[in-house]
Amino acid sequence: MRLKTWPLTCLVVLLSACGSSATTTIDMSDMSSMSGMTMSSSSVTHQHTSDAIAHFSVDSPNYLPKELFDITILVQNKWNRPIEKFEVMHEKLMHLIVVSKDLSYFEHLHPTYAGAGRFDVQTSFPAGGYYQLIADFTPTGLGESVQSHWLAINGKAPKAVKLQPDKSLTKQVGDKEVTLAFDHLMAGMTLDMVFTFKQGAAKTPVTNLQPYLGSIGHVVAISEDGNDFVHVHPADPTATSGPTAAFKVVFPSKGIYKIWGEFQQNNEVFIVPYVINVNL
Repeated sequence: MRLKTWPLTCLVVLLSACGSSATTTIDMSDMSSMSGMTMSSSSVTHQHTSDAIAHFSVDSPNYLPKELFDITILVQNKWNRPIEKFEVMHEKLMHLIVVSKDLSYFEHLHPTYAGAGRFDVQTSFPAGGYYQLIADFTPTGLGESVQSHWLAINGKAPKAVKLQPDKSLTKQVGDKEVTLAFDHLMAGMTLDMVFTFKQGAAKTPVTNLQPYLGSIGHVVAISEDGNDFVHVHPADPTATSGPTAAFKVVFPSKGIYKIWGEFQQNNEVFIVPYVINVNL
């Protein structure tokens, strides 16, 4: 899924799904000063594909960190009529990814479908600054659609953390050691991406992973500039327990990406983040 940006005076998002694409413009002038701006209690934008329009409505008392935000996403067709039927994807009708502009913050939500094309969810944000809401859904018969909305939270934003590719793709999560490997790292090509799980001081292979969202795991990758969104499915849908989890992935362009692998063990979901550099 390719999300494109233009110069800093405006953000133009290209929404691409199953061959359809279109653009919408969101005013993002003077982004550097937005962390201290005030906002009204409601923010609504909409974005177009050739067959669907996602209207994002975000409401909170003061748009401050820690406050509870009501997020509504209304999906309509090009005649402004609600799209009422959606396909289940990874056990959900909609996945909503929330990331900070520097990708240091990540949240994966599942809005509740209220009918008539309306999805609702509540969340809060940890600090001031910019956040991108990325909705991934599939209207019945129209193919998968990825649409996004930028949101500014009042208050002081933390210092941006510049992404640096990891020197090692082995991470420690609790008592688990998780290693990420690729057969190669080239943009525009189908790659094999494999996670390997070991546990404890003896580094025993993990064989008791549990299905998460209907499969062995869920993987999201976003480019450093926030323009490219990658959501991948397991290569073998029948594999659910480990000690490896294999995926097929295509990175649409070269550059730095942050990857979040989400897995489940002992009824607890754990997230493993990586930063990689994809070559041309």
